[in-house]
Amino acid sequence: MLSKLEGAMDAIIKVFYYYSGKEGDKYTLTKCELKDLLKGELGAFLKFQKDSHTVDSIMRDLDMNGDGQVDFQEFIHLVTAITIACNDFFIELLKKQGKL
Repeated sequence: MLSKLEGAMDAIIKVFYYYSGKEGDKYTLTKCELKDLLKGELGAFLKFQKDSHTVDSIMRDLDMNGDGQVDFQEFIHLVTAITIACNDFFIELLKKQGKL
């Protein structure tokens, strides 16, 4: 049986490979695949984004090697950044509620 953290890591890997490779290289996400992943897995995040070019911006930020695709290592930066932002949000919320 996987620990909670191992399960979370397993889920992240499975999500990446569920969306990757539908248009080409099975080890990377194209812009369209990234958009599908964001809509399918982070729909609430995208819903609050007012910029219609959010996916383009995310793709540019993640594509560190400039190949027009996002590999798993580049994708993990997105997961990390969103996780940190969520943690910061909840810490501030708890502070405002006097629970921290």
